[in-house]
Amino acid sequence: MKKLNLRRLIVTGVAVGAMTVTLASCSSSSSSSNSGSSGNSGSSSIGSTVTVAEAPQTPPNYIFPFMGLQFFSVSNINQFQFLMYRPLYWFGSGNTPNLNPSLSLASVPVYSNNNTTVTINLKNYKYSNGETVNASSVMFFMNMLHAEKTNWAAYSAGYIPDDIKSITANSDTQITMTLTGSVNPYWFTYNELSQITPFPKAWDVSANGAASGSGGCYSSTYAGNDAGCTAVYNYLSNESGFNPNNPQAANNQLSSYATNPLWQIVDGPFKLSAFDASGNVTFVPNPSYSGPVKPTFKEVKLVPFTTDDSEFNALVSGSVDVGYLPPQDITSNWNGSLTGAVNNSRLSGNYNLAPSFSWAINYFPYNFNSTGDNGNAGKIFSQLYFRQAFQTLVNQPQIITSIDKGYGVPTYGPVPVKPSTFASSGELNNSYPYSVTKATNLLKDHGWTVTPNGTDTCNNPGTGASQCGAGIAKGAQLNFTLEYASGSSSLTSQMNAEKSAWAQAGINVTLTTASFNTVLGHAVACTGGSSCSWELENWGGGWIFAPDYYPTGEEIFQTGAGSNSGSYSSTTNDANIKATNTENVSLTTYENYLAQQLPVVNQPNAVGATEIHKGLSGVTPVSVLEQLNPENWRG
Repeated sequence: MKKLNLRRLIVTGVAVGAMTVTLASCSSSSSSSNSGSSGNSGSSSIGSTVTVAEAPQTPPNYIFPFMGLQFFSVSNINQFQFLMYRPLYWFGSGNTPNLNPSLSLASVPVYSNNNTTVTINLKNYKYSNGETVNASSVMFFMNMLHAEKTNWAAYSAGYIPDDIKSITANSDTQITMTLTGSVNPYWFTYNELSQITPFPKAWDVSANGAASGSGGCYSSTYAGNDAGCTAVYNYLSNESGFNPNNPQAANNQLSSYATNPLWQIVDGPFKLSAFDASGNVTFVPNPSYSGPVKPTFKEVKLVPFTTDDSEFNALVSGSVDVGYLPPQDITSNWNGSLTGAVNNSRLSGNYNLAPSFSWAINYFPYNFNSTGDNGNAGKIFSQLYFRQAFQTLVNQPQIITSIDKGYGVPTYGPVPVKPSTFASSGELNNSYPYSVTKATNLLKDHGWTVTPNGTDTCNNPGTGASQCGAGIAKGAQLNFTLEYASGSSSLTSQMNAEKSAWAQAGINVTLTTASFNTVLGHAVACTGGSSCSWELENWGGGWIFAPDYYPTGEEIFQTGAGSNSGSYSSTTNDANIKATNTENVSLTTYENYLAQQLPVVNQPNAVGATEIHKGLSGVTPVSVLEQLNPENWRG
């Protein structure tokens, strides 16, 4: 997902609930957009309400669990939708991203016939309206995916649903998928079945007042009614505030989320009782929840903040129970351990500090199709030498030390280095260490007149080894605009530091800011023209690997993938990804290739610094998937 914020994209610099990533810089006082009081005022016990701080300017803004890239974020999915609508398979066990069978709606899938057949046996789960989570509930999602795959952010051509030949409902509790070819079972479970969220029959409608199941998408027949599913998709999307026929229109349904009967039908541990456009969210327990762990709090409140400084002030006042320590307020450098971290003295009396890794890489995309910079941006970004020069001016170790106070790990390629389950030796070492001299020489050697602290120009156009590259005209400039998410002092500090470093090699980057959700909405793939003018967008967190828990990259780096924000394309990379999905091979070839090719601008991945009220238990270990699981918490 992004960005977090998963689109699933994550928010770099946040640690909320299942928190992660913190942002840092100078501290200043400002007001919260919500007082966020749970009435605890630093007391040693928790009352009937538990209050959680949202990351700055990242309120949830989409409720229907079938969405495009602009809504594919941790704040929408892992920390909002998952509380109400459970995926078929639950991932996250302890401080790992592993499959958790005990919390899944189905038993571990069974593979047969040379891994071309998958059998799924459902457990006994109910929706809050009395419906059973059954084979048709799973088929509902799969039918919608078949009809609307290009509107699903996790879609990658050739993979689910393209690699499914047929699906048979053997009974209400068992379905069998027949695949188009042999797969790597680990990958298929972790990256394909992981995408499925069963839908209730009551959602199978295409108009207000329509009879439950009348849409024809909740069916025991796979892919038998694409037109009906499209009508249902359009209706449910509009009820969520997204108009597929006018995708740029503002979401006008946020205030209805807690009152619309559709969204009250849940199979998760919670349901909404209040929601507003600012991000004030109140959950109450779902009394019909079938899962093994039941909520004990009468209310769980998510409260919004405009800045990380205002969130810190709320911690000081004791008005939130779970929050995060912004880097500018970290007073002791992190020693690398997930236990025993030294807390800020203003918080240590009431809160415990819990560091946590996230199953993520942090980056921001180039738009390889950008028409910005007088039509030159996309063509310049397509030059490997330029990406090498640009990356060489990102001093990740220094950012981790000076801005993140040690609460960070580097991103050197497409696979997380912590936890280091799949990271190769090539990814654990920096292929592009910081060097102004090397960056400058790369540009000079490829036809650019370098003007430190000015703007470089192409002086030798053409496609030769010492020329600027295909389509780049004489006189073209290295002059770009980078929009990044506001609200985090540390991200601002990082962006200013990188801007200064790029300037030393004559790469002129103009920084602008917008809310997280705005940046996320801008950073979507496009194919050219005036509407494709964005150049660099940084939502502040890159990608958390969910629902693609096995970090093979098809969702974010394969040609044409739904979450490939910048439209990166490489036939070699596509082939490397395919090998990891269909064969039982390591990720080394795939990750080492992209570590050298730099499809995105790698950034340090902040380590979460979660603050947990001392009267609250069950929050640790903090989820590496940034999931919010208050049903586990006890006061």
